[in-house]
Amino acid sequence: MNPAASAPRRARVRAPELIGKGGWLNTGDTSYTLADLRGRIVILDFWTFCCINCLHVLDELRELEEKHRDTVVIIGVHSPKFVHEAEHQAVVDAVERYEVHHPVLDDPELATWKQYAVRAWPTLVVIDPEGYIVAQHAGEGHAHAIARLVEELEAEHAAKGTLRRGDGPYVAPAPVATDLRFPGKALVLPSGNVLVSDSTRHQLVELAADGESVVRRIGNGERGFGPDSFSEPQGLALLPDGRVVVADTVNHALRVLDPATGAVETVAGTGRQWWQGSPTAGPAREVDLSSPWDVAWWRGRVWIAMAGVHQLWTWDPESDTVAVAAGTTNEGLVDGPAAEAWFAQPSGLAAAGDRLWIADSETSALRWVEPVEGEGDAYAIRTAVGSGLFDFGHRDGAADQALLQHPLGVTVLPDGSVAVCDTYNHALRRYDPVTGEVSTLATDLREPSDAVLVGEDILVVESARHRLTRLRLPEEAVRVESVAHRTRRAATEVAPGTLRLDVVFRAPTGQKLDDRYGPSTRLQVSSTPPELLAGGAGQGTDLFRELVLAEGVTEGVLHVAAMAASCDDDPENEYPACHMHQQDWGVPVRVADGGTERLPLVLAGLAD
Repeated sequence: MNPAASAPRRARVRAPELIGKGGWLNTGDTSYTLADLRGRIVILDFWTFCCINCLHVLDELRELEEKHRDTVVIIGVHSPKFVHEAEHQAVVDAVERYEVHHPVLDDPELATWKQYAVRAWPTLVVIDPEGYIVAQHAGEGHAHAIARLVEELEAEHAAKGTLRRGDGPYVAPAPVATDLRFPGKALVLPSGNVLVSDSTRHQLVELAADGESVVRRIGNGERGFGPDSFSEPQGLALLPDGRVVVADTVNHALRVLDPATGAVETVAGTGRQWWQGSPTAGPAREVDLSSPWDVAWWRGRVWIAMAGVHQLWTWDPESDTVAVAAGTTNEGLVDGPAAEAWFAQPSGLAAAGDRLWIADSETSALRWVEPVEGEGDAYAIRTAVGSGLFDFGHRDGAADQALLQHPLGVTVLPDGSVAVCDTYNHALRRYDPVTGEVSTLATDLREPSDAVLVGEDILVVESARHRLTRLRLPEEAVRVESVAHRTRRAATEVAPGTLRLDVVFRAPTGQKLDDRYGPSTRLQVSSTPPELLAGGAGQGTDLFRELVLAEGVTEGVLHVAAMAASCDDDPENEYPACHMHQQDWGVPVRVADGGTERLPLVLAGLAD
């Protein structure tokens, strides 16, 4: 049979040109147009380096990228959310930090993002060898569908003579020799030495008490899940018995290091990423985790900042179990009872007395967990600094007005105040719970991600300078000019009254919706402020919704979370493989006469 003749018909939409003021990375200083790539299957990955879902997709694409290297060109289109992410050097650093082995177009002004009408990080767009868009996917979990589509396109265009094989445009940058490479977190060992997670080199490094001299390296330096390997480790915490628990982030696992012997064992996680519908409690090595970013020992358990699903989990070494402790998996900033709270990539933890402090990175917030008095093992979530997903900046003063920008680390200081590694502001900030004031302790720190106390000094992990920097704790704050920002995305103008929301999902070729155990789709809608929606909020199983916009509220953000389950459509297979597709959107909207009355969001397929 002629493969081209049996291929499904696809919409013929010409792909817009690739434009990015920041230029190209990983191409040896060569710029490319789509015409230069004609004959290859091009996959555009719209990403930004703050986004945990984008980092998941980078890992999902690695196998496809290697298997189809002679026919497929993946191009990362870096589209910033935060102001810091629009800095070219920051993009250069991120490409190395996360081992991006394909060309990247730096698009600080979101020019290509707008041309492709992208609405979410991450979004994948597939362009065929003739330059036409044939598929679009938002969120995670689409690698299997794209791999199937790539095989179809290879067969179709080989038969037509429009497929061109050969080496792609990727040119690896020259390696740089440093003792550390994008270190993540640090810990002072009982010996006085400092243990550092050397994330990009997939190792732990023990430094002498000076924070500079290398004593030993733990791990073979290769990405892996064996007894002598890690994959982008981050958080470190000391257990009561002197061992160290490690957040092995991209392995979706907790490991424990015995500093005396150097032995490493897995204590929680399976190495697989958690997906909706998976168990949320149980034997520690039988439950999937999702990008654990930091860990802390508090109230007899290890608390885990589970960045990948916007939650806090715990590991109880005594019972050898894990469980969700706080968060719903919805992304945002909502306080209250732990089970109802919303987080957004919690990335730093620090325990002190009856509070567990949290750096909630995507909401640019400092938050804490506290026990609820008289209610046993119940906890509540509170916010000290931060207001939501789209407001950030560098502003000192009263905590309810202060602004941070994507903080990754927290450290409790001797006086009970909290130092915040304000990562994208390149600063060390301080929050005083007594006065409710926020100040700046130090600036000119390149992407600080953690800090530890050493005597009267504080040792800061300067991740993007590949070093630890020792500072004297200043008695007075640094004066900094206040700067406030909102996310760089333009708001969508919507008409007053009723807004039709459509989530576009078409099951990939060879698959069908999986409704064997009930509805195969789920849609949840909310808004900031909540008063924006007079009707249509809540959860349902249809991928469409009539939203009613309240009178008098002129702008806000629609929070949309969609999920669809599909399985292989093979009647001969008694146990078909099943796949989960999911994405959260935060869509800034402005109510205006003449605005759109329909909001399509693409989960998988092409919008009508």
